[in-house]
Amino acid sequence: MTTASPATMSPDVADALNRAVADTDAQISRTDSKASLLLAFDGAALAGLASVADTPLPILGTVAGAAAIGALAVSAVLLLLVVRPHLRDDDHGSFPYWSTLTGDDQVRAAVTTGSKETRLRALSGIALRKYTQLQRAVDVILGALALLAVTAACAA
Repeated sequence: MTTASPATMSPDVADALNRAVADTDAQISRTDSKASLLLAFDGAALAGLASVADTPLPILGTVAGAAAIGALAVSAVLLLLVVRPHLRDDDHGSFPYWSTLTGDDQVRAAVTTGSKETRLRALSGIALRKYTQLQRAVDVILGALALLAVTAACAA
């Protein structure tokens, strides 16, 4: 695959790449914010469940409540994976790679030769991984809420 050098790239393409990189950066920030909010929700739900843990329930309610606690714990792990830093240095478009470069000429070459395209690919991969984990965490939280509804129905 060939890429245009920054000197031969049309201003429209350069502007589009700049916008795409900025948008992808913003998407990554959004996933981190969403994950933080959902982690707080998980913590509050788990604290609420801990406060009623000694309430006697029928066996179905106990099983559903225990499964809900497990699901909330799984979603917390998935959310922590969303905010976990991506530190691989093999993408050639992010600071972990740049930190491995030993000479000034290497750094200049890395950030000027097809840099926007490479950075966009690297950021897009990070954003996609984060959104996938976030989607899984939300799905698990929805399952936990259904289990909590069963638990509440058994307690009534």
